[in-house]
Amino acid sequence: MDSLEQLISLAQQDFRNVSDPVSLENAKAKYLGKTGLITAEMKMLGKMAPEERKARGAVINAAKSKIEAALNERRQELANEKLQAKLNAEAIDVTLPGRGRGKGGIHPVMRTWERIERIFGSIGFDVADGPEIETDWTNFTALNSPENHPARSMQDTFYIEGKDTQGKPLLLRTHTSPMQVRYARSHELPVKVIAPGRTYRVDSDATHSPMFHQVEGLWIDRDISFADLKGVYLNFVQAFFETDNLQVRFRPSYFPFTEPSAEIDIAFGSGPLKGKWLEVSGAGQVHPNVLKNMGIDSEQYIGFAFGSGLERLTMLRYGINDLRLFYEGDLRFLKQFN
Repeated sequence: MDSLEQLISLAQQDFRNVSDPVSLENAKAKYLGKTGLITAEMKMLGKMAPEERKARGAVINAAKSKIEAALNERRQELANEKLQAKLNAEAIDVTLPGRGRGKGGIHPVMRTWERIERIFGSIGFDVADGPEIETDWTNFTALNSPENHPARSMQDTFYIEGKDTQGKPLLLRTHTSPMQVRYARSHELPVKVIAPGRTYRVDSDATHSPMFHQVEGLWIDRDISFADLKGVYLNFVQAFFETDNLQVRFRPSYFPFTEPSAEIDIAFGSGPLKGKWLEVSGAGQVHPNVLKNMGIDSEQYIGFAFGSGLERLTMLRYGINDLRLFYEGDLRFLKQFN
């Protein structure tokens, strides 16, 4: 056997016997390094005659190519073995149940919001939505609370940069009542609408939040009375709490945008709140000045309005005693409702 054939056979055997990349590179140096056996054969060419050198050089290059092919093949085999070992170590048991992403849920206050829209929608009320940044006129003046009116002091207010067309500062709305004015001025009579949404006041404790939710209701027509208000609200709370075993009462009160005005209380006929009167809304006959600001003739039309806190209704429905729980983001609390 030619010496180069033997060299090829020895290189192939040495490459097969190594078990890691470092040993393989050492074996490579034995044959293809600067002092390797193939390199030594190449150096001997200089001592040969030109014709002999050409023939011998072709044979050496062919042998070198075979050794390099064997080297690359073994490199690939070692890489495949390493990858397979890694895959075996990180194997996934496909028989285990999957750990899918957790599903989100609807916030309890939003559940109340959607429920209220469905209930009032079933008796013909539209739903209105509007800006949370309001003008002084729509938030106060149009609702019969002019400048220096004592009712304004009851609503600590977030003012923001910017002025309205009258030069008054803009503010975050303190109630959703401005939507009553906006809606009435842009729709034909009769008006029958609710306006749920976020509102803002500088207040924070177990029963108040700087940001909270209200729903305002407004019904204006030629012949709307307190009896209609009582019937509508009684129907609402019975549907909302899913019981006919409760009472509604009107307690005289004061609001600048209604006259006469009342607080609405409910009392459950059973359960842990049995017999306890709980305030759930402010209401009253729409004040003539407010009707005028809506562009409505108060001699021809009359109506009622009410406003209820969504958090208060949610707390009563689910037996929650601290409003702040709604906004802490504690999943242990929120998961109870989904």
